[in-house]
Amino acid sequence: MRLFGLVWVVMVAFAANSVLNRAAVGAGLIEPVAFGVIRLWAGAVMLAGLCVVLRGGLRLGGAGRVGGVMGLLAYIFGFSYAYVALPSGLGALILFGMVQVTMFGGSLLAGDRPHLLRWLGAGMAFAGLAWLVQSPGVSLMGPKGQIGPALFMVIAGVGWGIYSLAGRKAEDALASTAANFVIAAPLALLVMGGDPGAMTRGGVVLAVVSGAVTSGLGYALWYAVLPRLEASVAAVAQLTVPLIAALGGVLFLGEALTLKFVTASVVILGGVALSVLGPRYFTRDSKGS
Repeated sequence: MRLFGLVWVVMVAFAANSVLNRAAVGAGLIEPVAFGVIRLWAGAVMLAGLCVVLRGGLRLGGAGRVGGVMGLLAYIFGFSYAYVALPSGLGALILFGMVQVTMFGGSLLAGDRPHLLRWLGAGMAFAGLAWLVQSPGVSLMGPKGQIGPALFMVIAGVGWGIYSLAGRKAEDALASTAANFVIAAPLALLVMGGDPGAMTRGGVVLAVVSGAVTSGLGYALWYAVLPRLEASVAAVAQLTVPLIAALGGVLFLGEALTLKFVTASVVILGGVALSVLGPRYFTRDSKGS
């Protein structure tokens, strides 16, 4: 029961990143780049502190570091810009779907030969995403050829997918995540270019909470409970994040829950579940028969 409670806390923390980001940049309390920079720095400080306490120090080297840092930067800033316009749950759903599609593509490039159910699941998730971004106000491209909010979230999803693929090489997930944040934080200042833009105290507070608490502490807690979970349980738990984010948007931001979002959630998350869990159960049944 205690383990279930910890997993639930982590999933709420992950979903809260969407609600916090949307509440801050969507309401104009802070510019997207400034939110991303502050979130990175707050996360870096929290994760570095945890590594000093729990690991006795922080090591910045390691396999997959370049891919991890670049993927993290793409995720952070794509995420921030997307929530200028996207509702919380919708953004989380696009992000989650693109992460899974990116990781599937990465496994192909690495020479893996996925099970047929993984192909079907990935195709189902991608089809759901393609249908979802055709919704009114969820455009990939904005006026005058500018990047639209949905495309920013696609970029964020690809970035987090790359980050996750790079993280497979890490021997210590918490230490690797801390190193990625610590290296990415000063690089993020280059993106800001010395001009943070408009900021309010409320926007800064939301960015700090997103970085230090729902990202930093959230990731640390997840990596602590992950070894105690079966892979299938961890995968199913993560399927709840877009739904929790949608509920948070409805409760705290007054966002609408549309029939198209619910339908797309079933298609996309169903495809992800099929891709992640299907081959496992198929193999298990084959061995048992």
